[in-house]
Amino acid sequence: MLSDESASAGLPVRIVVLTIIGMIGIYVIVTSIMSTPFVPGSMFAASNCSSFNMTGTVCDSPDLIVSVFDNDGRPVGGANVIVWGPCRKKVVGGITDASGEFNYRLLNISLPQGKTEGYLSVRVMQEGYLDYTNDFLVKVRKV
Repeated sequence: MLSDESASAGLPVRIVVLTIIGMIGIYVIVTSIMSTPFVPGSMFAASNCSSFNMTGTVCDSPDLIVSVFDNDGRPVGGANVIVWGPCRKKVVGGITDASGEFNYRLLNISLPQGKTEGYLSVRVMQEGYLDYTNDFLVKVRKV
């Protein structure tokens, strides 16, 4: 029938070349999917006290505990915690323990001028998590 076999002689070479190009394409796609950045988790902080009263214009806070947890309720140990007083002039910082707790006491805090109440603010930072900020952690009232 047909005696021209030139097309079938080049076919295996073309299949091999296209297979190699296809494998390179798959490698590039898989590599780009695997190298996507890690999505950080969320965490939150809670205090053992929701409010306390000041009897004068300047006072010390009671001994307070900030507990840091991830979305699943597991404690986040080794997190950096910064707590500001109501005027943002006094600050205390530290690192949570293995149970996700940080004990602190702010000394000589005062309320902003002309205010009878304010709040302690907190910022929590840990690698692998989004930073957590709460400007209304603990309410401070002047009585």
